[in-house]
Amino acid sequence: MRPIVAFLLGTGARRGEALALRWKDLDLDKGKALIERSLEQTKAGLRFKSPKTKKGRRNITIPPWLLAELRSHRTRQQEQRLKLGLGRAPDDSLVFARWDGSTRSPHWLTQKFALAMADLKIDCTLHRLRHTHVSQLIAAGMDVLTISRRIGHASPEITLRVYGHLFGNTDARAAEIMEAVFARLSTE
Repeated sequence: MRPIVAFLLGTGARRGEALALRWKDLDLDKGKALIERSLEQTKAGLRFKSPKTKKGRRNITIPPWLLAELRSHRTRQQEQRLKLGLGRAPDDSLVFARWDGSTRSPHWLTQKFALAMADLKIDCTLHRLRHTHVSQLIAAGMDVLTISRRIGHASPEITLRVYGHLFGNTDARAAEIMEAVFARLSTE
């Protein structure tokens, strides 16, 4: 589960987007991930579909620590396939496939994560990884438009509605900026 959890935490992707990710969607040299589909669990079974929103189709930058994790995961995955006599995985194979290359279900991932957190006595849900990603970006001062695009929200308004309470009150900073502007103008 470590590579999946690392990907969710490092990108803010939804669980269905991560589970639908193929190796051809990753450019490990340029550090980019193309999110263009999602995995959905229905009564009839698993199906691949377009992301949740139109803006959900996106190309995001992967941090270097996560690139290293994904490269190691790819190596381990290829070694395991070779040991099992399955041959090298094609580029359109799933990044977070089961041992035999088949698709993991979103429900399975949620359950396994919940069990792991319970064993560790940590109060954390799988979806909180996405919230952690966003809250860290906000805390670092990233603008809401970039965050909204990165996580695939349909609009920045949605991001503000969900995460607006995390943006600090910077009214005093606004006054400082205006003071600096007018102080500079009065000396010119």
